[in-house]
Amino acid sequence: MVLIHLFITFFKISLFAVGGAYSFLPLLERDIVDNYHWLTKGEFLDVTAMVKLFPGAISIKFATYTGYKVAGIAGALIANLANALVPIFIVFFLVNLYNKYKDLDGIKNAFSMVQLAVFAMIIAVAFQLINLNQLVQFKSIIVVLVCFVLFLYTKVHPAFVIMATAIIGFFIKK
Repeated sequence: MVLIHLFITFFKISLFAVGGAYSFLPLLERDIVDNYHWLTKGEFLDVTAMVKLFPGAISIKFATYTGYKVAGIAGALIANLANALVPIFIVFFLVNLYNKYKDLDGIKNAFSMVQLAVFAMIIAVAFQLINLNQLVQFKSIIVVLVCFVLFLYTKVHPAFVIMATAIIGFFIKK
């Protein structure tokens, strides 16, 4: 019975998690803390902090943690399956729509505008992630330019660029 509850809970959360990674946290808390008592409030807050440390989708990490705690490996698998089904079905549906209507001028124009909006948001996030005073320092300008060139004009994997800058940053004083 607990596996069914895990499935329904994470399916429902996935279905209504619109607007980004943190939008589903109140839904998740209500079900796994308040309704089923699978996690305590303190544990929920600890897991919320912990999932930020690891790469990947927050919903997957919550489903894995909660499912495993409640029902072991089977629970983790069921919670993640439920968590993944909604986006999988939505993507299948949208791919079919896209393939059917992608050549319409309105669709082409819509995607072109969305690309511009996403570009603007990426730039905005980039500016929020950095102290703008850093950008006037010579070494910072060099790092930004070198990383930009590596990313844009080479096949060096971005993870290697990030690791290299971390290592260099460890040894260079501010």
